[in-house]
Amino acid sequence: MAKQPKRLNAWTGDRMAVHPLPEAIKLVKANAKAKFDETIEIAVNLGVDPRHADQNVRGVVSLPSGTGRDVRVAVFAKDAKAEEAKAAGAEVVGAEDLVERIQGGFMDFDRVIATPDMMALVGRLGKVLGPRGLMPNPRVGTVTPNVGQAVKDAKGGSIEFRAEKEGIIHAGVGKASFTEEALAANVRALMDALNRAKPSGAKGTYVKRISLSSTMGPGFKVEPGSTGA
Repeated sequence: MAKQPKRLNAWTGDRMAVHPLPEAIKLVKANAKAKFDETIEIAVNLGVDPRHADQNVRGVVSLPSGTGRDVRVAVFAKDAKAEEAKAAGAEVVGAEDLVERIQGGFMDFDRVIATPDMMALVGRLGKVLGPRGLMPNPRVGTVTPNVGQAVKDAKGGSIEFRAEKEGIIHAGVGKASFTEEALAANVRALMDALNRAKPSGAKGTYVKRISLSSTMGPGFKVEPGSTGA
C-alpha cells in the first residue's frame, strides 16, 4: 500500500461529522499549513436543477471582510465613462481596441464590467468570456452605467456566484490569515445572498449540504442552520 503524504497525515479534525460554522472555520484554519496564504473555499449543494430556467441561482454579494484577493478589472467603456473606470482603479479600459486584444489572447483580468452601450461590442467575445464566467451581465451588476462604483465593488470584496449544472455553488470566502470572525461574517453574507436568490422553482430542501476547505487542506461539513441558511 502506498504511503500517505505527510501533509495528509498531518490533517486533524473529524471530517465525517457535521460541525457548527465557528467550529468548521477553526478546523479549516488549523489545517491550512501551506507556505502561502490559502484561500478558504465554500461549496454549497442546493436542491435545484439549473437546467430549468426557473431554478437558476445566480447573483452577486459584497463580502463584509473582503476576499483577500487583488482583483484585476477590465472595463469596456468610452469617453467620460472610461475615465471614471480608470479613476476607480480599473487595470484595463477600452472599447474596440480591448475587443481586439482579448481576441488576440489577452486575458490578464479577473472581472469584466461594461457600460450598456458597449454590449454590442462585448457580444463578439461571448465564446471567449462566457466559458470562463467573465461575460458581463446586468443581473450581477457588471453591465451598468455606474462603472466607477462597479469597479470599486469588485475590488472591495464583491463576488459573483452561480449554480453549476449539479446545483453546487463554489466560492472563495477569504484567506486563511483572516480571523475566524471575519470568515464567519463572509460565509453568512454569502448564505444570506443565496437565500435571497432562491428561485421560484426550487422545491423541497433548498440548502442540502455545505462544506468548507482551504486550497490545500481537507473539507469539513458545516451545519446549514449555523450559517443562517
